[in-house]
Amino acid sequence: MPAYATNETDTISAALGAMGPGSPSAAVATKLLELFTEGSIASGTRLPPERQLAATLAVGRSAVREALAALEILGVVDVRPGSGTYLRGNASELLPQTLSWGMMLNKSRTAELAEVRGALEIYAARLATERMPPAAIARLHGHLEKMRLSASDLSAFVEADLQFHLELAQSTDNTVLLDLLQSIRSLLRVWSDRSVQDDEHARLAIVEHAAVYEAIAAGDSEAAATAMVTHMRTASARLAGPTEPPATGPLGN
Repeated sequence: MPAYATNETDTISAALGAMGPGSPSAAVATKLLELFTEGSIASGTRLPPERQLAATLAVGRSAVREALAALEILGVVDVRPGSGTYLRGNASELLPQTLSWGMMLNKSRTAELAEVRGALEIYAARLATERMPPAAIARLHGHLEKMRLSASDLSAFVEADLQFHLELAQSTDNTVLLDLLQSIRSLLRVWSDRSVQDDEHARLAIVEHAAVYEAIAAGDSEAAATAMVTHMRTASARLAGPTEPPATGPLGN
């Protein structure tokens, strides 16, 4: 186990203070960010270990672990296995606009962000249908096939799902739209990676992706947008919380 400089960990612990039992991971992330953006912790500082942060904040280690994972996705900290967790930037570098978006994200803000993502994905499907070259359509089909082959391997399924949506976004030839979708997807990934409950959910999600692909392959931008509307509606429902697969339509991711 790596040694931690006592003065650094004591300084961070003293600055944080207790939050009270039951505080959620989003609140832990917000508390840490408040400390980091004050500028009192230097870039490159190694944070206290999870157990010390949990004791200081009076929360469970799982809340600390999820908060650090969220902050790593945002690029705020760098988690190095076997070494520790380090603050990546200085105070001015930790104030991009994305950090005001709910700080990895409570349920209400997650739902709002999912709505924004849905609108952008629908527009991307329409635009990609008009602009996607044959080679990109073939790659999109390949991502769909990987999803089908990975229905019982949820980790591989989630990655193939990501590549499917990334292919669509890249095919819009709109870098702003691509950047927005990638940023939102990253913010939601803490939740969406856990939204596929089992291989039945994955199988049903494939049906929706296939409908999007078939519309794009046929060059029908209206049908592609309509298929994505259905997909985003059920994807948002799944992000809202664990549910049983609906009887009337598949869940998406």
